[in-house]
Amino acid sequence: MDDPPISNQRSQSASSSTPRLNLPLRMSDSSLHLENLPSRIMHINRMINSNYNRSPSRTIYSDRFIPSRSGSNFALFDISNSPTSAEGKEDGSGTYNSLLRAALFGPETPDKKDSSGLPACRNIFRYKTETKRSLHSLSPFGLEESIPGISHSPVKAPRKVPRSPYKVLDAPALQDDFYLNLVDWSSNNVLAVGLGNCVYLWNACSSKVTKLCDLGIDDSVCSVGWAQRGTHLAVGTSNGKVQIWDASRCRTVRTMEGHRLRVGALAWSSSLLSSGSRDKSILQRDIRAQDDFVSKLSGHKSEVCGLKWSYDNRELASGGNDNKLFVWNQHSTQPVLKYCEHTAAVKAIAWSPHLHGLLASGGGTADRCIRFWNTTTNTHLSCMDTGSQVIFPFWYTKFKNSV
Repeated sequence: MDDPPISNQRSQSASSSTPRLNLPLRMSDSSLHLENLPSRIMHINRMINSNYNRSPSRTIYSDRFIPSRSGSNFALFDISNSPTSAEGKEDGSGTYNSLLRAALFGPETPDKKDSSGLPACRNIFRYKTETKRSLHSLSPFGLEESIPGISHSPVKAPRKVPRSPYKVLDAPALQDDFYLNLVDWSSNNVLAVGLGNCVYLWNACSSKVTKLCDLGIDDSVCSVGWAQRGTHLAVGTSNGKVQIWDASRCRTVRTMEGHRLRVGALAWSSSLLSSGSRDKSILQRDIRAQDDFVSKLSGHKSEVCGLKWSYDNRELASGGNDNKLFVWNQHSTQPVLKYCEHTAAVKAIAWSPHLHGLLASGGGTADRCIRFWNTTTNTHLSCMDTGSQVIFPFWYTKFKNSV
């Protein structure tokens, strides 16, 4: 056989001695020469400086994988622009679509076109800072404040205070005595009223009136008080006795003695019943015990006309005709706090259900003020002149104010 040409042998030896790169089939060695680099750099610069993929003006972060929805294809969601009618008004479906588009993708919807007239084509995997959202937004998507037509804070309807009673009940033989407590409302929406020597019940749901008891001509009702739960009603009499009645069966459960004079104030704390009398004492009665009372509280110099347990059943407030307001704890026989700022009898007492230790007290005709106390810090908070004697302040459970 004839030997190959010398030129072919040199080219083969040169190629065998020079290392070759593992390149794709479509890419030749000539494309890697240095003389081709300037043209390719210019081509890259043209792509960077073009408007094809303009970066947003916001600061871009790449530490979290939160993609931008500005480059989404809205045709997949079937959310089109809001159609308008001939009068220029949007129909219902168009308004819904615009709100849905704003809720899903923010107020800057990608259907807006840039200055070149072409839709902005942006990368969906572009990362940017999270938009601040209103804390009072009602939208489940957390809409921004710039979205028109959506309220971000609930509008509170003005509270309506009735100026006339919706129900008027006849109350013959109701004693006109400031120091007595003859009306009480139960947790079952039943009103108990002491009229002379009888107690009547009025059911607010059915408007049914029931006569509970009749004490006789030698006795009269001085106070009534419902238990916190259940149908038990305590009745204080002018003879110094306290009767416990089962209102559901209209029969008496037991009768307890201990006071020498009339019982004008009653207050329940679970199974413990406190009674205040004109004999200046307060008796603590456990209706589960056989004894008529388990302890006696002394401190007032005149008739006890106001009693109220706190909502946590830890403190008892008492007011007397000696113009004093005392606070007792569960185990004390002497008052732990004494307030002497009132200038008349303290009958109206109410604990706040919203703030622990907040107590309101009202004075009689010579005082005419409601005073607020903080029993936790033993401080007098404020005073309000009502212009008349205060019989019964009541804290709203829904609104944080007192009446």
